[in-house]
Amino acid sequence: MPFDREGKWSAPTAKVSYGKGERKLVERLEADLRAHMEAAKPRRYQHSLSVALTAERMAVAYGVDPCQARAAGILHDWDKVLSPTEQIARAQELGVDLGVDPMLVQPLLHGMTAARHLPERYPEPPDRIWQAIDRHTIGHADMTQLDMVVFVADGIEPLRRDVAAIHEVRVLVDEHAPLEDVYWTSFYHGVSYVIDTERYLYPGTLDIYNELALRRRAVKD
Repeated sequence: MPFDREGKWSAPTAKVSYGKGERKLVERLEADLRAHMEAAKPRRYQHSLSVALTAERMAVAYGVDPCQARAAGILHDWDKVLSPTEQIARAQELGVDLGVDPMLVQPLLHGMTAARHLPERYPEPPDRIWQAIDRHTIGHADMTQLDMVVFVADGIEPLRRDVAAIHEVRVLVDEHAPLEDVYWTSFYHGVSYVIDTERYLYPGTLDIYNELALRRRAVKD
């Protein structure tokens, strides 16, 4: 597995060549994120940059647009600067309704809210970027490759501890396993974590798990 000088895992290095417009967009998003988050949530700010770089490298490895992956990574936790109460209020304001008490799913809301209000601020990125941001907390049974890259990058970026579940996903990325398998492994470890820590499991997550599990079984059969 690739590690840096401090012993932290890093996604396989990749040479990325951006056009002038793409580079300008990435620089703008990073500058805006810094102004928006660095002082208020410094660790979350570093996490966001780390997710962005990991997503970019994964995107190159899996044939996904690296600029779109990096942009989604930069912005994916934009609304994490809000307090839990503020996140719920924003979700209600934007019409985000998961069909349960919003207090139960508050940790899942920030991607959905960001994906709904940030396009007004940033009209340039295509809808697929906002979809990847929207889906990075819960996932979806029908994820695009960009969706999967951002979802997985969020869970394995180098600042996260190399616990067994994360290590397994990192190994799959290093071995260039099929992206669907990487996503599935990351997803089910996330479900397992919620169960192991006796936290509330959103019913929609269980629906996604069941649909993915049935599909995978059908392929094996």
